[in-house]
Amino acid sequence: MIYFDRVSKIYNGGPAALDNISLTIEPNEFVSIVGHSGAGKTTLLKMLLAEDKPTDGAVFFESSNISELQKESLNDLRRRMGMVFQDFRLLPHKTVYENIAFAMEAAGRTDEEIEADVPYVLDLVDLGEKMWNFPHELSGGEKQRVAIARAIVNQPDIVIADEPTGNLDPLNTFEIVQILKKINDLGTTVILTTHNKGVIDSLNKRVITLDAGRVVRDDKSGKYVL
Repeated sequence: MIYFDRVSKIYNGGPAALDNISLTIEPNEFVSIVGHSGAGKTTLLKMLLAEDKPTDGAVFFESSNISELQKESLNDLRRRMGMVFQDFRLLPHKTVYENIAFAMEAAGRTDEEIEADVPYVLDLVDLGEKMWNFPHELSGGEKQRVAIARAIVNQPDIVIADEPTGNLDPLNTFEIVQILKKINDLGTTVILTTHNKGVIDSLNKRVITLDAGRVVRDDKSGKYVL
């Protein structure tokens, strides 16, 4: 479980990037976070990833106050989270297989685990035939599917997808959303940020709407309303 307890964030005396936010995300939820640019979506993710600390309040993952974790515990926490970014962030001189294997090596996984799990996650995102291709040989949608495979290969509890369809056409957007739904169906919590109204409306999942750092809507089966 993730719990934001009256979290506020103020940068350099400016207006609040987050303003007294309290919310809970349960295990195995699929939650979309929406809002205009500057609404606080990125800051919210930074609090969860401990890339920044709240000015007031606290963020909990299970029973742990994230901002109080020591380095080793924080690294353990981050290994329980998989990140998917708008710009893919693949290593250009490594094959698809090597990009995913690299994430497993960084987590201390064995060669046997890598050899078994990389093909499995590539099949899960329908890219088994692209295992030995390099990123420049892939379409944008294929690159994002590799990024998702990399995010889930270490079996995280949570996948955070930050604008994952922002650079994709409608067909590839649909495919990425279907893969995220499949991951959620397999038991992983998914947190999605997006500006794409069509994506939100098609999911029929929980939608949290931010405006000026505050939660202004929290709908269990929501639509994109701004």
